[in-house]
Order: sequence, then C-alpha cells, then structure tokens
Amino acid sequence: MNFQEPLSGLFERIARAIERLGPREPEGPDFAAGEAFVWQAEAEGFQPVKDVNRVPLSLLKGIDQMRDTLLVNTVRFAKGLPANNALLWGARGMGKSSLVKAVHQEVAGLKLVEIHREDLASLPHLLAHLREAPRHRFILYCDDLSFEALDTSYKSLKAVLEGGIEGRPANVLFYATSNRRHLMPREMVENERSTAINPGEAVEEKLSLSDRFGLWIGFHNCSQDDYLEMVRGYAEHYRLGIADGPLREEALAWALGRGSRSGRVAWQYIQDLAGRLGTKL
Repeated sequence: MNFQEPLSGLFERIARAIERLGPREPEGPDFAAGEAFVWQAEAEGFQPVKDVNRVPLSLLKGIDQMRDTLLVNTVRFAKGLPANNALLWGARGMGKSSLVKAVHQEVAGLKLVEIHREDLASLPHLLAHLREAPRHRFILYCDDLSFEALDTSYKSLKAVLEGGIEGRPANVLFYATSNRRHLMPREMVENERSTAINPGEAVEEKLSLSDRFGLWIGFHNCSQDDYLEMVRGYAEHYRLGIADGPLREEALAWALGRGSRSGRVAWQYIQDLAGRLGTKL
C-alpha cells in the first residue's frame, strides 16, 4: 500500500493546526471605527470616542481671530497643503481645548487623536501607527501641555515637532493647549537662569520647544461685553427663554461670585440656569 499520500495530508493538517495555535501578527488600528480616538500608551492602542465632549464652533464667542487662524490652518492641512503645528496658550477657561475640538468637527475628513501629557514619552510608537495609515489625516492633540523642572518627556515632543531623523509624518498635525506660553512655569525659568553656570544654555533647550510650533495663538481674559455675548449665545442656542435684563444681571452676579469672567464661567452659569428652568442642554 502507498502510505505516502495519506501521511503527507496528515502532516499538512497538523502544520495548519499548529499555525493557528501560534502567535498571530498584531492587527493595525481600525481608524474606520470612529472620528476621534484616545491613545492608550500601555497597550499601544487607540480607543474610539463615540461622543466627543464639545460645542459647535458657532457657540465660541469672543475668540473670532483665534478661531479663524486655527480654522484656516486646519482646512489647509485637510486639503493636503502645508500647515503648521499650533500652540494655543493663555488664560484659563477661554476655549482653547473647545476650539480644537470644534474645528475638528467643522473640517471634514480628519481624525482627532488625543494623547495625555503623561504619555508623551510614547509619541514615537504612536506616530509609527499613524505613519502606517497614510489614507487618513490626523490632528494629534494634547490638552494642558506643560513641563516641570525634572520632566524629560519634552524631548520626545521636540524631536517630533521638527528635529529627529523621521520627524512628523506628513499626515499628522500637532495641536496643543497650555496656560503657559513657554510650557514651563515662570519661576522655573528664572530659577534656572539665576543658578546655572551657563544660564542661557540651561533653559534654551526647553524654551526652544515652544518655538517649534509654527502657530502661537494667544487667549486673553475676556471683557464684560465678551462674557455677556457668550452667555447670550448659549441662552439663545438652547432656547432658555429668559429676558435679557434678568439674564445680564444674573450672569454678572455669577461671574462676580467666581471672581473671573471666561467662556468656562459663562457655560457654568448656563448649566445652572438651565437646571433651574428644568431645561436639558
């Protein structure tokens, strides 16, 4: 009898079974699963965000120049034209992060990927995934970016923004928000300059990080008129049905109680007002 034929078939089936049991090549990220993602550094994965926490661009009042600058830059990027990384810096609660998310919603065809500041050291791994998805264009976004004295994670970001052999992939644009123009506390800069043997060199490396953002978009504390415009814009959008006189009086009292005027304070007042009126936002 010829046992060669049956044995070869048996060996082939065994080989296929072993192959199925063995480790598989990891699948690439599925960027078709959503329009926004959060980078998970430890697992090297992208968590889709079903409902992004944001407001429409039309509701962001008192920041017209900042809005137009970022929107034009983003539209250029979406069209495949040259565009700059952007640092949105300045006063708290004035809509820096809200603007990034609203612009992403306004400009079709872009994926938004958020990376947490504490995960910046994993940037090379994140960018490797995005580089392998050239069919998509990404806005890589980091909220509340800043660095302390002993923090070295800025080096990963510095190489991505401009330096390094590979640099930033052509399909990636980096947007960051910060309360600090130079991403470091003022006292830290002054302390290093006063105590270092070479004061200029001691802070130059960290200060040069912010210089690598092509766009600096500054946000400043709003005036009373801007604050009231924000409040009125929210009230009209959500149809809260309150007369302008009481709205103005209440909104100013709310701001006085908080000790500041900003877009965040305006939104917090609107939430309180809507709750009292029994209206869902």
